[in-house]
Amino acid sequence: MANNTREKIISVAEALIVQNDQPEVTLGQIAQELGMTHAAIYKHFANKQALWEAVATAWFQRTIIDQIQVRPTGTPTEQLHNWLWAFVNAKKLASNADPKMFALNTRYVDNNPAALRHVLTSAYQAVEAIMGYHDANYERAEAILSAFAVFALPAFKDTWNEPDYEARFNRLWQLIAKGL
Repeated sequence: MANNTREKIISVAEALIVQNDQPEVTLGQIAQELGMTHAAIYKHFANKQALWEAVATAWFQRTIIDQIQVRPTGTPTEQLHNWLWAFVNAKKLASNADPKMFALNTRYVDNNPAALRHVLTSAYQAVEAIMGYHDANYERAEAILSAFAVFALPAFKDTWNEPDYEARFNRLWQLIAKGL
């Protein structure tokens, strides 16, 4: 039951962000929409930041990670290239298609390194699986994704629709591929 309530809170928070056309939603608004007290939300989230991280994580998983469709063919390095290309394009599509939720992700997650690392855990796991790494803390996967920050971090989103986007991606790929 607690997980169901937690998921409802996340869902309502996201819906209010979209409905209000802004990432500024209060816990009171969420509680009112759910017919619960403001304090009841704290049974499921330690603070407002934890709720925004949960909203951003759910959105990131659904909108970006779950959209990556890559065939497991070729060498692990070729698979990683294809996965990274699909990943950066999923981020680009999400930015273009849903700027409100993308803004929430930027504001509440990408400016908090611990939250960003939490949100990116599923991406790290995908890189680990493709490459057969067994890093307890995803060090190599994190390094690989960090190398592609210009294609993944919202601060760079204005460059994602430029005509040389794919060429820039492949130049960066060429730099790191030998070190995998």
